[in-house]
Amino acid sequence: MIIFLHIRKIYLIIILYICKVYFRIIVMDKQLIKSVIVEKQQQIGNIKLLQRAEVFDENSCYVLIGIRRAGKSYTLYQEIQSKLSSGKIKAEDFLYINFEDERIAPIQGSELGLLLDAYREMYDQENPLIYLDEIQNVDGWEKFARRMAEEKRHVMITGSNARMLSHEIASTLGGSYIQRNIYPFSFKEFLTYNGVSLDRNWEFNPDQRLAVIRHFAEYFVHGGFAESFDKTDKREWLTSLYQKILMGDIVERNKIRNPRILRVLARKLAESVMQPTTLKRLEHIIKSTGDSISPTVLKDYIGYMEDAYLITSIPNLVSPITEQQTIMKRYFSDNGILGLFLMGGETKLLENIVAVHLNRQYHNTYGEPRLFYYSKGVEIDFCIPEENKAIQVSFSIDDPATYEREVGGMVKFLKAYKQYQGIIVTWDTERRIVDDGIAIEVVPVWKWLLV
Repeated sequence: MIIFLHIRKIYLIIILYICKVYFRIIVMDKQLIKSVIVEKQQQIGNIKLLQRAEVFDENSCYVLIGIRRAGKSYTLYQEIQSKLSSGKIKAEDFLYINFEDERIAPIQGSELGLLLDAYREMYDQENPLIYLDEIQNVDGWEKFARRMAEEKRHVMITGSNARMLSHEIASTLGGSYIQRNIYPFSFKEFLTYNGVSLDRNWEFNPDQRLAVIRHFAEYFVHGGFAESFDKTDKREWLTSLYQKILMGDIVERNKIRNPRILRVLARKLAESVMQPTTLKRLEHIIKSTGDSISPTVLKDYIGYMEDAYLITSIPNLVSPITEQQTIMKRYFSDNGILGLFLMGGETKLLENIVAVHLNRQYHNTYGEPRLFYYSKGVEIDFCIPEENKAIQVSFSIDDPATYEREVGGMVKFLKAYKQYQGIIVTWDTERRIVDDGIAIEVVPVWKWLLV
């Protein structure tokens, strides 16, 4: 009996010690969370930002997705700053956490409620605006995110495309959140960054026109990743970014055992920009390098590249549904990354930058594609059925053979599709062509991007 009581006492001491340690951990966690919350409340309002054209509904919850380093976190900062400057909120009214902060890293999905507990202990506020950055680092975050939306809280979250893909968000969060794609800077935003402010009729102002053309030359080659703008060696920065996307967001995430095949595939897709490519052709190209790949795995690899927002694919407007999935034109998400693969590839960069701009406007987030090419007797680079627009891209149409191919092809298309408007985007030609009774607008790319 005495031994039993002694053992029982030891057990009680151990249990009390464990409870004490656990309680201390929770308290320390809360104190840490409180310090992080306050730190961000003090910092975010003072971060210098270039305002981007992103507008959000105050009564909706959002998930911001997009290619790595496109500016998702800065979009959260901008939304917070906008509310602070308008006087709608005070600093203590928002709760921002970045889950890449090593101090927060150990938190689990089941512990995310501690964020609100810690906040409530500091402020007499039950319903803060919640901003959760890089939330994919927390296992089981989805249940917390759904609960916040169900409780009618205002929540905005971002996640790396490595673990938060468009189709995965749709399945895990259902209709609770609106997806918003965040892209690298547009040309218009790039001009604003460089202090170029355009008048209404800027194209007739020689100084402003020259400034636009001069800045476009840089944007055309190096693209729109804002972090690269002030880098001395932009190519080095872009190469590092590409490697992170390739190895982290594609190879590691999808457990690819032979990254060499993926590298070859990326290079061949870059070389094939402007032209429809079949899975069969890509399979033969890879096999010619000594590697073997099945059509199914090849299709998966292309899907992984799309999931990471490295490339985007567009189908033929008039192909059967089954063929649309196997013969597609594929473009890179930014000229800066595409340029890493090309030497003197101005024509490919030109069509790619048009594709990037159109994808920004007509991206396919939830279902059916909105952007197509046309190939049936004639080739049209881009078709937008919902706006009845047909766009050709040609560096120049001065050469008679090029004129016949680009203008003649557009005329044939517009005769068959009378409701469409025809546009040819060039490097620097601007005029209106009337051919066989069909009117076509020819526009320089640097002007077209600003319309």
